Amino acid sequence: MSFPADRPRRLRRTAALRALVAENRLHPSDLVQPLFVREGIEEPRPIPAMPGQVQHTRESLRKAAAAAAQAGVRGIMIFGIPETKHADGRGAWDEHGIAQLAIADVVAEVGDAVVVIGDINLDEYTDHGHVGILGGDGDVDNDASLLAYTRVAVAQAEAGAHMVAPSGMMDGQVAAIRAGLDAAGHERLPILAYAAKYDSAFYGPFRTAVESSFAGARSTHQQDPANLREALREVRLDIEEGADLVMIKPAGLYLDVVRKVADTVDVPVVAYQVSGEYAAIEAAALHGMIHRERAIEESLIAIRRAGARIVITYWATEVSQRLCP
Repeated sequence: MSFPADRPRRLRRTAALRALVAENRLHPSDLVQPLFVREGIEEPRPIPAMPGQVQHTRESLRKAAAAAAQAGVRGIMIFGIPETKHADGRGAWDEHGIAQLAIADVVAEVGDAVVVIGDINLDEYTDHGHVGILGGDGDVDNDASLLAYTRVAVAQAEAGAHMVAPSGMMDGQVAAIRAGLDAAGHERLPILAYAAKYDSAFYGPFRTAVESSFAGARSTHQQDPANLREALREVRLDIEEGADLVMIKPAGLYLDVVRKVADTVDVPVVAYQVSGEYAAIEAAALHGMIHRERAIEESLIAIRRAGARIVITYWATEVSQRLCP
C-alpha cells in the first residue's frame, strides 16, 4: 500500500492541534463594536431589522460600552440618532448633540481602555437622509459638506473622541478634516477613513436603525461595486491626505478589495461587516438554515484572512465574550 508523502490531516486531528497551527485567529483586540444611541427615549429600543441590536439610551450605552471593554473589545464606534432632524444636519456638530454627549459618556465610563470612535456623516441628522449638504441640483454639494464634516470632527474631538471616521465619501474629506482638527489643537487625533465605501444594497438595516428617510442608491459618491482599481485610488488619496487607517465597507462581499488594499498600503486596514451582512446571518440562523455561532466566527475569520487588521462588527462583544470567557 502506498501512502502520500504529505498528510495535512495529521494536523487537523484535535481542536488543540488545529488551534496550534491556525494561520489566522480572532482576538477581542481586533474587533470594534458599533453602538447606536438615540435622543429622547427612556428604555433601549430594539431594532427589528437587526435582531439583538438596540437604539440605546445614554445610560444603557454606558453599560454596553463597559461590557465591551470587559470582554476585551478595544474599539467602540458611536452612531447618534437625534430627536429632531434638519436640512443641514446641524445636530451632528452641536456640542450638546446626542453623539457628542454619548462620546463624553462612554469616555467617562471606559477611559482609555477602549478607543472611542466618532462617525462623521450627516445622514442620521438630515431630514432628507443624504450624507451631506444638498446643492441646488438636489445632489450632495461636496465642498459645503466638507465644511460641515470639519465642524463635526472638531465637535467630536472636543467631546473626547479618541478617533474620528469620516464616512460620507466626499472628495477631499480627509484633508479638510485633518486641517480642521489641527487648527483646533487636535493634531494628535487619528483619522480612520472610510476610503472604499461601496454603493451597497446591504446598508438597509442600518438606515432603519438610524431612522434615515433616505431611499435608493448613493451612486454619485459611493463606489461602483464593479470597480476594484477605483478603490485603490481612493485609498491612496486618503492616505496622501493624512488618513491614519483606511476602511473597506462592506467587508464580506469585498474580500478581494480588502486583500488588494492590505497588500498595497502600510497603514492598518479596517473592514466593516455591515448591517445587511449581520441581518442575513441572523435571519438564516433564526430559520435553522445555518449554525449561528459557527457562521458568525467563520465570517469574521474570512475578513481577517483577507488581510483586515481590524474588523468592525455588531457581534464584537458577543464574540469576544466567547473567545475570552
